[in-house]
Amino acid sequence: MTTAKIRKIVTTVESTHLEMGQTIDPATRRAACIAVIENPFSGSYETDLEALMVIGEELGDLLGRKCVAALGISPADAQSYGKSAMVGENGELEHAAAILHPRMGKPLRAAVEKGAALVASSKKMGSMGQVLDIPLGHKDAAYVRSHFDGMEVCINDAPRANEIMVAIAVTDSGRPLPRVGGLTHEAAEGVNGLR
Repeated sequence: MTTAKIRKIVTTVESTHLEMGQTIDPATRRAACIAVIENPFSGSYETDLEALMVIGEELGDLLGRKCVAALGISPADAQSYGKSAMVGENGELEHAAAILHPRMGKPLRAAVEKGAALVASSKKMGSMGQVLDIPLGHKDAAYVRSHFDGMEVCINDAPRANEIMVAIAVTDSGRPLPRVGGLTHEAAEGVNGLR
């Protein structure tokens, strides 16, 4: 249970089986879980955004676990992650920043087991039906180029003016057919979050 007033939660899984005529086996998969919540500071300026940081921490746990469950994998099998938020017109960009505060990272890392690397994030203002991009990066080693990616999500009736869309994405693989070199997932050590 969270302190957020959640209107809806949407979970989606994308599986890529074929790319440029090449079979992807096993398929690359990524899941996104999006919570549409009431913005408690909509329409007013507030200096203390602690309530949104608490909500972000709670959603890091809830949405992270839902992504892993949607993929049907163990937390250790998650390979990359990312977070994003879109604030409706009566809010401000700082509301997204507060939700995506680093406090969201601790429970998300627990949901995907380890998570030594920074969680890629993006923030934006938007309106109903607008696309939200969730950046993705390897969960343990930022230099794994095959996992530099992103996932688009869209909800036809969100965010409303007084809402925030909060999204987390988790993958069980990198991009399909990666071939730009660099550190591989298999060679990543995950000690310092870089390599």
